[in-house]
Amino acid sequence: MFGGGTEGPKKRLAAGLARVIELRRTLHADPALNARWLAVKQWQAGRLARTYPDLLASSRYRPACQFFLDELYGAKDFEARDSEALRVVPKLARMLPERAVETMALAVELDETSESLDARLARAVALPIDAAGYARAYRETGTPAERAHQIDTVDRIGRTLEKLARIPLLSGMLHMMRAPAEAAGFGHLHNFLQNGFDAFVAMGRAGEFLDTIRRRETALMQALFAGRTEELERPELLIRG
Repeated sequence: MFGGGTEGPKKRLAAGLARVIELRRTLHADPALNARWLAVKQWQAGRLARTYPDLLASSRYRPACQFFLDELYGAKDFEARDSEALRVVPKLARMLPERAVETMALAVELDETSESLDARLARAVALPIDAAGYARAYRETGTPAERAHQIDTVDRIGRTLEKLARIPLLSGMLHMMRAPAEAAGFGHLHNFLQNGFDAFVAMGRAGEFLDTIRRRETALMQALFAGRTEELERPELLIRG
């Protein structure tokens, strides 16, 4: 279960980290674009919170929903996590179960997709951002296939975390690894895995939770590509859907 067999996820993780770090470096080199990119991420974080008030209010689903909003779709800067992960990929692959490395590889793939789409959208959207301007830039700078891939990757991360949460004794191992992980230089990365693992252990079966996210995000994507903004302005339409 531990150690070998991680060559595929390990290579994907290293390659994806290198690409996303370079993408962020390009964004940070242009202060005006960087400010617009951060504005897009902040606006999207608010939209996500408005789309999932029921999950955030649920004692069962709140930790997993908060993990998704903060760590996968959030407005936070993941540079420290990604930089340290790139340095320690070989060590990481030896210390963690294959599914844990797969989870990180998927998270970085999602990061790359999201950052690329957000950067394009930031170049096209007018500030201050409103629903109409966001919807127009969304249609102009991304494709349905790219957005569907983004949603699918979120779902795959959730399914992988659900499987990870079922591995016997992994909870104790991850908690014991906190101090060594910080000493080895991948404390941010360990926190990502620990938070996701704990959230999915607390939730139990994840099917309804993940199906809700896929359904609402897909409905919103279809609405935006159809030229509608009602679902952005009235998220209750998605919640009732």
